[in-house]
Amino acid sequence: MAITTKTTLVLGIGNTILTDEGVGIHVIHYLEENHPNLERVSFIDGGTLSFSLAGLLAEHDQLIVIDAARTGGEPGSVVCYEGDAMDRYLTGNRQSVHEVGLTDLLDIARLSDHYPENRALIGIEPENLDWGEEPTKAVAEAVPKAGRMAIDLIDAWADALRDR
Repeated sequence: MAITTKTTLVLGIGNTILTDEGVGIHVIHYLEENHPNLERVSFIDGGTLSFSLAGLLAEHDQLIVIDAARTGGEPGSVVCYEGDAMDRYLTGNRQSVHEVGLTDLLDIARLSDHYPENRALIGIEPENLDWGEEPTKAVAEAVPKAGRMAIDLIDAWADALRDR
């Protein structure tokens, strides 16, 4: 019998005392509030990353990371790098304070044979990274869009699995 669903880890990373830097966490809270009953999906506040997250990553088949990321867009713009595009972004010109930690975490997954085939990075362009507990208006307005992208990815991956 073929597996028809996989488990998905949606990992928000960031520091919520640095305005837009904490947007990944804000998206996780948005998803928890608006999609509390998604089966086989874990919404996790990854903070500023830790190697302790390697165990969580190993327990899931798919990964979506949400973070502030400088991509050259307007503040609040949202991008999605999926699969190999995510890998290229993370090994290119690093524009997020978490990319080194995220790359290290994914290297652990790769070495332990838990590297997710389905993986994506949803990045939100920050406007301000100074002290402050709330995101700027442009970034706050991007939270639902980033959340929708995450849900759309989960749905698309489920559809692709059913079509196999």
